[in-house]
Amino acid sequence: MGKDGSVWLSVPLGTGRGRRPSQNILREIAGPTAFARHGIHDLESAFLCLMDPLLLQHIRDCTVAEARRSGIQWYLSIPELKAFIALLYVRGSFNKNLEMESLWSDEWGLPSFRSTMPCRRYRQIMRFLRFDRREERQARLASDKFALITDVWRDFVTNSIRCYRPGENVTVDEQLYPTKARCRFTQYMANKPDKFGIKFWMAADVDSKYFLNGIPYLGKDAARPAGQRLGERVVLNLMEPFMDKGRNVTTDNFFTSLSLAKCLLARNTSLVGTMNAARRELPPSAKQRAELHSTKVLKHERATLTLYQAKRKKSVSILSTLHQTVLTGTEGKRKPETITFYNTTKVGVDSLDQMARLYSTKGATRRWPVAVFCNILDLAAINAWVLYRQCTGANIARRAFILELAKELRREHMLAKAAPPATVQRPLLPLPYVPHPQVPERRRQCQINAHCKQNKTTVVCSGCKRPVCGKCVVQLEPRCLKCV
Repeated sequence: MGKDGSVWLSVPLGTGRGRRPSQNILREIAGPTAFARHGIHDLESAFLCLMDPLLLQHIRDCTVAEARRSGIQWYLSIPELKAFIALLYVRGSFNKNLEMESLWSDEWGLPSFRSTMPCRRYRQIMRFLRFDRREERQARLASDKFALITDVWRDFVTNSIRCYRPGENVTVDEQLYPTKARCRFTQYMANKPDKFGIKFWMAADVDSKYFLNGIPYLGKDAARPAGQRLGERVVLNLMEPFMDKGRNVTTDNFFTSLSLAKCLLARNTSLVGTMNAARRELPPSAKQRAELHSTKVLKHERATLTLYQAKRKKSVSILSTLHQTVLTGTEGKRKPETITFYNTTKVGVDSLDQMARLYSTKGATRRWPVAVFCNILDLAAINAWVLYRQCTGANIARRAFILELAKELRREHMLAKAAPPATVQRPLLPLPYVPHPQVPERRRQCQINAHCKQNKTTVVCSGCKRPVCGKCVVQLEPRCLKCV
């Protein structure tokens, strides 16, 4: 019995006779949705299914508004924004550690960069790149720490969910996107290679490594109900669009709990994950050492707990609602099938993160929204690659896909640059009247001499037509129109 009152019964190992390896039955076909299959016919269309034109237009409008806020007349078109994204992809495909400006070098740079846009223009776009309106920012930051890029992230996740149906197995794990930009929710994780970064909770398809859903970690969540674990809330939110279909979700010991397994079972979704032996729902026997490579199976309602002594001082606890009975191997370490299944399906998010790091668009930046935008581009390239291959049947390597995608993204901008300037026929207008230059009049001496000493002037009296200076002129008192 666990500390919370959960009762566990010891059951013998399974024999494998008359049993199914999986208790789940997937009730929908995995792969691209009908929306994606009808819309994808080339590489650019696969990318635009995820980064749709409305999303690009929102980024363009926010960028132009930021540039004009500084008082300059600046414009950015959608084709030029796509060409800017293409340059980010090409840089990540060749060498993500190079300085971006060095790629415009006449001696060592790439000709495609110089032909797409000048380095000065690239710097301008990167300088003004924004994802929200500054005038609305303060009101939104009061309730959303992620407000500077919330709209872009939400739309990308929505498009990713709409374009793909995952397979039978889904992995939920964390991603630490490396950045040291100044941010209120930067995390330090000593077990990660980069230590500092922004943490995302992610769900990924095990078979295709497709990014399914994601939530940024912004600190304490005030909306989380009291008594609900953070890991349980994260898994339920990430798996909400994919429940009730007979899928299985694999998690690590941060997320796995008996209450989460029961919540998922109520939605026709199974759970397989490692558990910390110190959990209150586990019995004290989970901490006891056993014979090396021995397996013990406990049962609680529909949940199965596998206790495997992997090393002399280390045991592994696996909670599964997918396996009703557990078989063990007959050779070597005699691993139980729950351990083997967990090792096979736990790699979804880790493989996705590794693929994103290989050809990452990330560069040096002091603004965390730009770093998050680079993460979105990396994930969008992977999802577009998966969608394009499954919709068209093409077998193309991922690096070749990224380079061809960059070529298609900049095509419209290159055609606009190569086209001759449009000639606009304006209606013929009469020439404006230009008066002849007047010869300056000769200055003559004042002939009134009432208050002056023969001053010189060009003014003539309207009555006697004699030259008169300013001192000898009578100033009329101001009168209204009725008194004149």
